[in-house]
Amino acid sequence: MELFEKTLSTKEIFKGKVFTVHVDDIELPDGSKSFREVVEHSGGVCVAAITDEDEMFFVRQFRYPYGRVLLELPAGKLEKGEDPLEAGKRELREECGVTAETVIPMGTVYPTVAYCSEIIYLYAAKGLTKTSQDLDEGEFLSVEKIKIADAVDMVMKGEISDSKTVALILKVNKLKEEGVI
Repeated sequence: MELFEKTLSTKEIFKGKVFTVHVDDIELPDGSKSFREVVEHSGGVCVAAITDEDEMFFVRQFRYPYGRVLLELPAGKLEKGEDPLEAGKRELREECGVTAETVIPMGTVYPTVAYCSEIIYLYAAKGLTKTSQDLDEGEFLSVEKIKIADAVDMVMKGEISDSKTVALILKVNKLKEEGVI
């Protein structure tokens, strides 16, 4: 059996600055009908900026949906049509005040596959140079550096819960162990 679901119709429910919501009538692989509620999102980037001392830059930022401050790697939303690599460099400079000599693609993550189209592009950055922070209007965060090994421990203890950050920390650590980074 083919696992494809065919879209029969789409109805836009909400269009905002960050995402659009639509409800689709679909045909399932067995021919029966159902619906899907979808959040369309332009995607994002996440960057692990690695120092010569095996530390990574992190940001602490209040995340309104959770009502708390989360510890995350620098990240941001892609503008429509924006190149993910360039967006990653931009976010690193804006949030942490750092530029990188080398930026290495680390794959992608699909953070909410059941209902959201968001794809987050992951990068590792090395050869860092300090510049100045340039936060977006209304963006408030604090920056800190954490050793890679300590960050892995924090993931395993549940102290870091953000999905993109968890994935990228573990990928960076694995490649560091293999001598690739």
